[in-house]
Amino acid sequence: MRIVAVAAKPQVPIHGGGTFDVHRIYCVGRNFADHAKEMGATAPASPAERGRPVFFLKPNDAIVTANDGGEVVVPYPPGTRDLHHEVELVVALGQDAPVGVLERGGAQALVFGYAVGLDLTRRDLQAEAKAKGLPWDIGKAFDASAPISGIVPAEAVDALTDRTLTLDVNGARRQHGALSDLIWNVDDILHELSQLYRLRAGDLVFMGTPAGVGPLQVGDRFRASLDGVAELEGTIAPPLASR
Repeated sequence: MRIVAVAAKPQVPIHGGGTFDVHRIYCVGRNFADHAKEMGATAPASPAERGRPVFFLKPNDAIVTANDGGEVVVPYPPGTRDLHHEVELVVALGQDAPVGVLERGGAQALVFGYAVGLDLTRRDLQAEAKAKGLPWDIGKAFDASAPISGIVPAEAVDALTDRTLTLDVNGARRQHGALSDLIWNVDDILHELSQLYRLRAGDLVFMGTPAGVGPLQVGDRFRASLDGVAELEGTIAPPLASR
């Protein structure tokens, strides 16, 4: 009998101790109106016009966490000359959802905690695929495309909608957005996802990015923050093949 060894699930550290085994990574596109506009999309003018959110997935091993020195090292990915940053609130689910569609009021019961992460994007590959009407997985779902901070348990976080997301690159502010400006909030997104997938403990949901996305180069240092909750610091390293 042949046995193929499968790598263990990627893990994210939990503040206060322990680890979070990652099952699946869901991502939300165009969840801030200002970012939707900068990407050439039309943002909904009212809740009645929202329709269904834009969802895409990343493989769970796209996760990158801090090394022993406390920073994330992200190798510049192959196949692109236009790597972009997108800072995001990340929601971590701590239990399986019941079968069926989640009611918005019950969605929060699934939430284990929160983190800040980057949805790294090969923008040139994404734009090329979009122009041809093709899926743009290769622009989003690649190795090391989901750097993430440690997860802070939800009971330690209050008034999430009062928080802001920021991203600095080489000491200069690139992105800033209030979570109160999300088009679909956490309850909305978990409700919508539950109509399409069976949500599980270990799922991560990257909630979308504010305006100001832009390029990252080898040697750039970044600092992402979900104010008062979590921080993520790191650097863009040379491609693995060139080391």
